[in-house]
Amino acid sequence: MSRDTHVCGVTSSLLSQPWRWRRNGGDDLGLDLVDQLLLARGIANDDLARHREPRIRDFLPDPSHFADMDCGAARIADAVEAGETIAIFGDYDVDGATSAALLTLLLRRLGNDPIVYIPDRLMEGYGPSGKALVDLQGRGASLAITVDCGAQAFEALAEAATAGLDVIVCDHHQCATALPRAHSMINPNRLDESETGAAHGHVAAVGMAFLLGTALIRELRRRGRFADTPEPRIIDLLDLVALGTVADVARLTTLNRAFVTQGLKVMAGRANIGLAALADAARLTGAPSSRDLGFALGPRINAGGRVGKSDLGVRLLTTTDPAEAEFIAAELDRLNEERRAIELSVIDEATTAAGSQSEAPLIIVAGVGWHPGVIGIVASRLKEKFNRPALVIALDADGVGKGSGRSISGVDLGAAILAAKDSGLLVAGGGHAMAAGLTMAPGGIEPLRAFLHDRLAADVAAASGTRALLLDALLAPGGVAGTLCDQLEAGGPYGAGWPSPRVAAGPARLMRVAIVGNGHVRGIAAGDDGKSFKWIAFRAADTPLGQALLASTPDRRWWLAGSIKRDQWNGGNAAEMHVDDAAPA
Repeated sequence: MSRDTHVCGVTSSLLSQPWRWRRNGGDDLGLDLVDQLLLARGIANDDLARHREPRIRDFLPDPSHFADMDCGAARIADAVEAGETIAIFGDYDVDGATSAALLTLLLRRLGNDPIVYIPDRLMEGYGPSGKALVDLQGRGASLAITVDCGAQAFEALAEAATAGLDVIVCDHHQCATALPRAHSMINPNRLDESETGAAHGHVAAVGMAFLLGTALIRELRRRGRFADTPEPRIIDLLDLVALGTVADVARLTTLNRAFVTQGLKVMAGRANIGLAALADAARLTGAPSSRDLGFALGPRINAGGRVGKSDLGVRLLTTTDPAEAEFIAAELDRLNEERRAIELSVIDEATTAAGSQSEAPLIIVAGVGWHPGVIGIVASRLKEKFNRPALVIALDADGVGKGSGRSISGVDLGAAILAAKDSGLLVAGGGHAMAAGLTMAPGGIEPLRAFLHDRLAADVAAASGTRALLLDALLAPGGVAGTLCDQLEAGGPYGAGWPSPRVAAGPARLMRVAIVGNGHVRGIAAGDDGKSFKWIAFRAADTPLGQALLASTPDRRWWLAGSIKRDQWNGGNAAEMHVDDAAPA
C-alpha cells in the first residue's frame, strides 16, 4: 500500500536492518497479487503468463545445446541396444540419490538393469575413485555414468580410461579450465559451455540427468526403437527431479521452477512407492509442498548417506517391493533422528567456536571427532546465525580435515574453494556458488583461512552492505488470514532464488508472549482494528529479537514481519505469522 522507500518507516529494526519493498513501488492494490509476486522476483511484464503456471515445455532447452550431450546420449543408446552392462556411480546426498534413481528407472524401462554404486561417505569420501570404477568394470560394466560427481575426478577418470572403461560424467559442480578424461563431460558449468548451456548453471545434477534421459529417448526414437514398443514417459520421473532440486538448494527459477511445480503434481499421485512410504514415515498428510521436500523428505534420504548406509536412498527410490519400501523408509526415519542428535552436539561446539569470528568475512571452525555427515547442516546453521559464509571442518585423529561450506547470496564459495585447491592449499575441493566441500592435509586451516578471507572479504562486505528485509505486502492485523496464505502460495513453489513472500503486519500490541519448545518465542498480536493473530519466532529466545519481544509491555505497539502460514491446529481461515523481524511502531 505504502510506496515509501522504507516500509513502515523502518530504517533499523530489532535485527539492525532496514525494511524495503521487494518490488520497487511496494505492493499495488490495482495488480493481481500473484503478478505482484512474480514481478518482485524479476519476471518481466510480458513474461508473466509463462511463469504463472510453469510448464516443462515452456522452459526445457534443447538438450543438444549442452556440450557432449548428444555423444553421451548416443553412447548410452549403443549400450542399451547392445545389451551392455551399465553402471551408475552416484553421490550419497539427495541430488546424487535422485539422479541415480532417475537413470536407473529409465534404463529399466528400456530393458537395461544397471549396476548402481554409491560410495560410503566415511570410508571412500566424495566422488569416484579409480579403484571403484575399475571394480565396476570387473563386475561386467563397459559403461559407467557418474551423477552429481566427476567434474574434478582427474585421477579416477584417467585410471578408468586406461582400463578401457567408458565414463560419462553428468554433473553440475564447477569445473576447472582443463577437464578430466571422459567419454562425455555433461555439465552446464563447463567453462567452454554454450550460451544456452551456461544459462542453466543453476540446474541440479538430477535436472541434468533428466536432460540426459530426454536426449537418450530422442536418440532411441531416431533409431526406431519405439516403432513397436512403448516409449517410456520420462515426465513420470519428475517427482525425483523436484526432490533433488529442492534438497540441493538449487535456485528455483526458470527450468528448476517448472521441474518442481510439475514434479510436485507427479509426487501427489504416489506412483513411486518409495517416496510414498517415506512420506508416510515422515507423517506427511495432504499434497506435498516444496517445504516438505526440503525439510521432511530430503533430510531423511540424506540421513542414509550421513550416518547410515549410503545406498539406502537410491534403494528406496528404485524399489518395486512395498514391504522393502516400508522397511527402508522406517530405517531412514530412525537414522534421521540419530542424525539430529549428532547435529545438535556439533552445532553447540561449532557455535561456541564461531563466536570470536563474528566480524570475520568468513566463519571457519574445526573440531576433532565431529561427524563428517552433519558438518554441512552445521555450516548452514552458522551461515544463518552470522549472515556470512561458513565452513565447518571435521578433523580426524591424524589432523586430516573434511570440510563443508555454505554461502550467502552474492558470494561464490565454490569458486573460492576451487581456487584454493588450485593454489595447493587443499587435497581436494570444489562445489558451486552456495555450497562447497573440501579435503585438507594436517595444519592447513590457517593458510586456508587467510586465503579465503583475502579472496572473499570484498564480496562479503558488498553482500552485507545491501542487507535489508525485503517485503511483499503490508497488512492490518485482520489481514493475516488463511485466504491470504492461499493467494501467496499461488506464486510458488518457493525456495532458494525464489523467496517465500514476507509481509509486515501491525501496528499491534503483544500479548501472552512466552518461550515454547526448543527456544521458540510465541505470542498474540492485537491490532488497532480489533483483530488479532498468533505469531511465533523460531529459535529466537536467546537472540536480540526474542529478548525484545519477551520484554515488551502491554502499551507498546509493534510492526511484525515474516511469512504467513495457515493455522493447522485451529483450521478454518485462521493463520499465524512466522516472525523474522520486528520494529517499534
